[in-house]
Amino acid sequence: MTEWNIQPRSRTCGKCGAPFADKAIYHALLFFGSEGYRRLDLCGACFDAPTRELAACYWQGEYKAPPSPAPEPIRRDVAEELLRRLMQSNETQMAAARYILAVMLERKRLLKHQDTVRKDDGTEWLAYEHTKTGESFLILDPKLRLDQLDEVREQVTQLLAPSGAEIDTVSGGR
Repeated sequence: MTEWNIQPRSRTCGKCGAPFADKAIYHALLFFGSEGYRRLDLCGACFDAPTRELAACYWQGEYKAPPSPAPEPIRRDVAEELLRRLMQSNETQMAAARYILAVMLERKRLLKHQDTVRKDDGTEWLAYEHTKTGESFLILDPKLRLDQLDEVREQVTQLLAPSGAEIDTVSGGR
């Protein structure tokens, strides 16, 4: 069985080097030479009929630009530093922010949930262990509702503002 090694579609024109725009028509040509098949992708301006006649195979398609990478939600070290700062202050109005940061760090595998402690007054405390240092963190579970997440996200964003970090949408629970 013969194996053909044909290159994937290029992101740029093989003649002028211009990047293909999203949804632009490109022209793909296959040429057969001593080393096997060679693919050439051309933009509309560089494509011409004589070049097509020399190709062993030809087709055209619509270029679909790869999706943009999602913005980095919040860096692990920034979230950890903010959580440590909030743990020292122990302000009750920051309970939701501490909880969200702990969940984020759990999802980033920096904190590991070890136990949930239920107190006599009905509150639940989440015991986390730092995976690298072994430190313990005890975080109050504020029993957030979905309709409260935007408010907490905004609170955490404001707390991060001096450090220049950004936070993406916070979603999901523990």
